[in-house]
Amino acid sequence: MFAARRALQATRGYATSANVQVPAVLHGIEGRYATALYTAAAKKQALDAVETDLKTVKRVVEKDAKLREFLENPTINRIEKKAGVQQLLAAGKYNDLTKNFFDTLAENGRLYDTVKIINSYGSLMSAYRGEVQVTITSAKELDAKEVAKVKGYLQKSSFITAKQTLVVSNKVNPSILGGLVVEFGDKTIDLSVSSKINKLNQLLQEAI
Repeated sequence: MFAARRALQATRGYATSANVQVPAVLHGIEGRYATALYTAAAKKQALDAVETDLKTVKRVVEKDAKLREFLENPTINRIEKKAGVQQLLAAGKYNDLTKNFFDTLAENGRLYDTVKIINSYGSLMSAYRGEVQVTITSAKELDAKEVAKVKGYLQKSSFITAKQTLVVSNKVNPSILGGLVVEFGDKTIDLSVSSKINKLNQLLQEAI
């Protein structure tokens, strides 16, 4: 309860506003922080600018193992972490909202959630743009024509509205043996060979 209350308070101008419509409901501490930042950025008409900043920070964190360890290390005190993240952001032209937000994360001891919060903000921006993230899992990598074919079927289906845009990624998993597994939103369409074999095995066991 305390952690959730502190996240909602995410300080210095990050309170929600009745004038801002958040495009998706996110759960968890990272969702609360991302929603608070989205609300503040929307009020300042800085949604895209903050998103660009966060993507830059994420790339830096993912490439720099020492920085990632610094952010995630619970033994480093908050004052030192705040100074460190301020030094990081001083090296680039970041929006004041972004700088203040990372100050808030440092003060609240949540810098170890940096990447999760950035991902959650990305989910909000994706929803804001009407994007639907689609993951197509296949036994081997699909070529552009195959991806476009699946995308075309989905776009024409009742699952996707005319205002939504599909953002498709292809994940390779040889263990599905063949066929496809398509995931989008809270839906999964399992057309894999492994799934069909499992169903056949169940039917055989029930028949014995």
